[in-house]
Amino acid sequence: MTPPPRLALTPEAALARLVPQIVEIESKAHRRIAIGLAGGPGTGKSTLAAELVTLLDTIHPGQAALVPLDGFHMRHDKIVAMGQTDYKGAPHTFEGAGFVSFLHHLKHATEAVSGPGYSRKIEDVVENAFTVGPQVRILVVEGNYLLLPEGPWAGVRALLDYAVFLDVPRDMVEARLLRRHGEEGLFSEERNRAHIARNDLPNYDLVAGTKDRADVVIALEVKG
Repeated sequence: MTPPPRLALTPEAALARLVPQIVEIESKAHRRIAIGLAGGPGTGKSTLAAELVTLLDTIHPGQAALVPLDGFHMRHDKIVAMGQTDYKGAPHTFEGAGFVSFLHHLKHATEAVSGPGYSRKIEDVVENAFTVGPQVRILVVEGNYLLLPEGPWAGVRALLDYAVFLDVPRDMVEARLLRRHGEEGLFSEERNRAHIARNDLPNYDLVAGTKDRADVVIALEVKG
């Protein structure tokens, strides 16, 4: 398999490139499409995806909707019951099959559909966090595991009309994650460092191995 093109872009340049490309894909599809933004934890997927939706909506108001994978974390009490709290955020602590089913339904739905989100404030799933209206033509899907080829995740790639992998250096990701965990104030810095080393960085490494399944890899030129 030929590796996808790799582009070194600032977030602003990435958006300037992606918006017209996505509009063209949608215009040729004549149906609802799904654009995937994949990448490891701490790579800025959520921010870029939200900005992408905002820009697409300036062209045609209401045409784009954000669909976050994080809403398909297993419920925290379920993870506790499994004895997997130390590995929360790893692929096996998500409802992968449920996400594939939801995304498939979204692509074909003609009615309004609500979906779950995830709150870092309470470290748990929030039901009905967003709604995709019937007028939406572009689903901007973001998450770590969109390109994994194993288990239920294997079903995601076929549902994406275009997949972007966001690449950010590992050391920068580590610093971002430590800052993010600290801002929430739920745990000590020592706990956060241990969690990042045991869980977040291995997840980053796992996801990095999926970049060749994307249509394009964007190496984001960003500050820490």
